[in-house]
Amino acid sequence: MPEDKIKIIVDNRKARHDYHILDSFEAGIALTGTEVKSLRAGRVNLRDSYGQIRDGELYLEGVHISPYEHGNRYNPDPLRRRKLLMHKRQILKLYGQVKQEGLTLVPLKLYFVRGKVKVDLALCKGKKLYDKREAAAAKDARREVERAFRGKDRNREESSY
Repeated sequence: MPEDKIKIIVDNRKARHDYHILDSFEAGIALTGTEVKSLRAGRVNLRDSYGQIRDGELYLEGVHISPYEHGNRYNPDPLRRRKLLMHKRQILKLYGQVKQEGLTLVPLKLYFVRGKVKVDLALCKGKKLYDKREAAAAKDARREVERAFRGKDRNREESSY
């Protein structure tokens, strides 16, 4: 899919820190008009949100979409449950996987594709504290190596003059 057609609204970076991402899926999301206008303004928060399957349908819980400031008094509740649009087979497959111990559905990002709002929903397993520490140590080590190589390149350039 061409990148120029996708406009990312919000990215849930904390989810990548807190969870091992096993698989991800794209789903549509059922919204009202004023919610879409708030999304275009970037007034959304994915922190502490999750996906839930009820009665064979997939819902997104805990997503805070701020009320549209130019809307009327019928603006929907900012934390209301929002229906996700996926094929029935995909939902049943996810339901079988979520029933396993420790797996959950977490939204990674919201974005526009050709004017439609989509959510990138991930099947995740929670990280333990030692996993988070290990990931942070690996990231720091990678940063140190890159810094060392950058320093060597600068020294070479300076010595060639």
